[in-house]
Order: sequence, then C-alpha cells, then structure tokens
Amino acid sequence: MKKRLPLLSTLALSLCIPHAFAEDPEPKKPHVLFLAGDEEYRSEETMPMLRQLVERELGFKTSIGFSRDAEGQISPTANDSTDGMEKLPEADLLVMYYRFRNPSPEEFQLFLDYVEAGKPIVGFRTTTHAFRFPADSPHTKWGGQVPNGGKHSFGGGESIRELLGQKWISHHGHFDDGKNPLTSLTIIEKQKAHPVLRGVYPFPAYSWLYHVEGPEHSLAEGSTPLMLGTSLQSNHEKRGNTETFPLTNPVTWTKTYGEKDGRVFFTTLGHPFDFRSVSMRKLALNGMLWALGKEDSIPENGVTATLETPFQPSNSGFGKPKPH
Repeated sequence: MKKRLPLLSTLALSLCIPHAFAEDPEPKKPHVLFLAGDEEYRSEETMPMLRQLVERELGFKTSIGFSRDAEGQISPTANDSTDGMEKLPEADLLVMYYRFRNPSPEEFQLFLDYVEAGKPIVGFRTTTHAFRFPADSPHTKWGGQVPNGGKHSFGGGESIRELLGQKWISHHGHFDDGKNPLTSLTIIEKQKAHPVLRGVYPFPAYSWLYHVEGPEHSLAEGSTPLMLGTSLQSNHEKRGNTETFPLTNPVTWTKTYGEKDGRVFFTTLGHPFDFRSVSMRKLALNGMLWALGKEDSIPENGVTATLETPFQPSNSGFGKPKPH
C-alpha cells in the first residue's frame, strides 16, 4: 500500500511546482530622456525624430523636454525656461542637445545628481557649451558670464570638458550655411571595429568643424576618438593659424567619467542637414546603446535608422522654429 503525503505537504509541493518553471520577469526597458534646447541647430526637430527611432527600433521608454515660452510653446530662444529635467531621476540615459541654457537651481541640481550617479550621457554639438549661468551663480564652471556686466564668456566651462570630453573653443566658419558640406569625415583606422561604428560610413557633413584638439588643447582624459573631420573651408586657414587650429580634428568620441566610469558618447556633428544621412542617425542610435552598456546588442550593420519618408529639417540659423 502506497503511503500518502500529508495534505499540507501536498499543498506546499503543488504551490512550489509552478514557480520552479516560471520564466524570469521581462527586464525593465531603459528610459531615455531627450533634452532639446538650442536656438541655432533645430534640435527641436532632430531630437523628436531620433526619439521616434529609439521607440521604434529599440523599444525603449522615452521622454523629451524643450525650452518653452510663457504660453508653453516650444521656443528655442527661451534660455531660462526649460522642461524635462524633472524626469532625470527616473532616466537611464540622457541625450542632450543644449546651448546656453540657464535652468533653475532645482532643475540643475537634478542634473548634478544624475552626473554624480555616473549615469550615461549622449551629447551633440553645442552641448560643449550647454549652460550659461549668471556671474554670481555657484555653477559658472559649467558655463558662466564675466562679472560686473562684462562681455559674456562663450566657453562651456571646465566642468563640461571633464564630463563630456571638451568645452567650446572655436570653429572653422559657416560659409554659406546649408548650401554645401563643410566637413569631410573619415573613420579612424584602428577604431573601424568599434561597435558604435557598425554600419556607419563617412557622409557629407554640413556641420562646420569644431576645434577640440591641437597644440594648446586636448580632449579630456578617458576620451577615445572614433572619427575625424577635415574642414573644407576654414577661417583659421585664411588667417594662417592652422598650426594652433588644425584643419583635421576628432568629431566623435566615447568617454568615461567620474569614479563610477559613467559612459559618454559625444559628437560635434549635429547640423540639421547631417541628420538627413542614415549614417548620422545610425551613429546616434549606436552611440546610445554603447552609452547604456548594451554594445553587444548593436547589430552588425548598426541599428536600423531608415525613415518612411525623407527627413527634411529646417536649415540651421537663428530664426523661428518650425511649428509643431
């Protein structure tokens, strides 16, 4: 005669069995926060486009913030009025395209907390001079003004350099903005196998070259250049000072920062017409995955970055933004 298990033992066993074969819960999807706030390069058009690609191709949760006027309308010239930073505590990746923003002390503290936590950042072009604080602000190392009503300082501040790899220094000139490419791109030979560059090919860049390295300047420690740009027209060349400001400089790099080795992907490219190139869009998406530590998930040909209709953003310049 077979022995029967006690009723309580049988019940406990039956409750345990389903859990033994239960699948692991689905991992939490990263939350990507885009902050668009520049009055020159139409980030209010390019960042929403990248946001849509992130949602479509990567399936991540996203949020976006803009500079807004008193009526709540997107206004890139409203330097003192930003939104989106309140999402920083829950963000897993910050994507920035800022220029001379002056967030409130409470908002900027959220940014400092994010940086202190060593969380990943992707930055574009003018984010080398993302902030400009009043002369009496405690944050002028992030970008400030000369005291006593003097001329505004233009640079982004040493703290920006330490975080992103470089601050604003100089560029080689506009030259008929948007009519012709102004920078020729090449991939650094020894970086061709880097996961950020999967599926990325040199393309005609409408961004005029930013100066980041030379005899008097260098990228911050922890920076690894991936691509170079060569200026096709240069004010520095006309002035005869290309020894100080070489015609070829890094335009994309990866970086780590802080004690926690937070990851940064940065590019000084970012003219709105650059984003018409699938390689530029792919570079941005690959860079986001690398910053998140997900480089192993970047496909061999890079993240798909094709669009159903051609991307036709407004040209750069200090005009009114396109209505949304």
